[in-house]
Amino acid sequence: MSENGFHVHGPHDHEVEHAAHGGDPFSSRIAVMTAIFATIGALFGYMVGATQNDALMFKNDSAIRKTEASDQWNFYQAKSSKQNLAELGAVIASADQATRFKSEAERYGKEKQEIMTKAEALEKRSTELEAQSEASMHVHHRWAQAMTLIQISIALAAISLLTRKRWLQFGSYGVAAVSVGLGALAMLHV
Repeated sequence: MSENGFHVHGPHDHEVEHAAHGGDPFSSRIAVMTAIFATIGALFGYMVGATQNDALMFKNDSAIRKTEASDQWNFYQAKSSKQNLAELGAVIASADQATRFKSEAERYGKEKQEIMTKAEALEKRSTELEAQSEASMHVHHRWAQAMTLIQISIALAAISLLTRKRWLQFGSYGVAAVSVGLGALAMLHV
């Protein structure tokens, strides 16, 4: 309800509201059931968004680590080029200059090893984050499936209220049970 007393009903809200206040036990059960399903749906909706955000953050972090690893491999290549030039200088330079070029080549070789270790660690971390992203997306899909089914069960509840068909009521219960089962699988990361 808004501040001016204006109230907008959803397609079945009016019927559910009247049924909840009437003496009809069928309608009252459907109204309570719909409220419970809507609460479960709200929780599932939150988890859908949370797991999707986690997956995107892991994917983003993976891309950053991959870029950092690429930068390190570029540094590695630059040190390799400098090492090759120093080794060439040691071969063609005079004896007093050759010693300086040999020490530079050795220094570049050591720097390359440090850079390679760092690049490999960044690549490994990128791969781990990519796997975490995939796992989060799988859980996200489970939550989304559970959310979709709980919405279907709410729609079935509304239809059962309007048509007064008990088999639709039980169908709504069944779809909600499957939804809760999928939510449990998502919670267990299955």
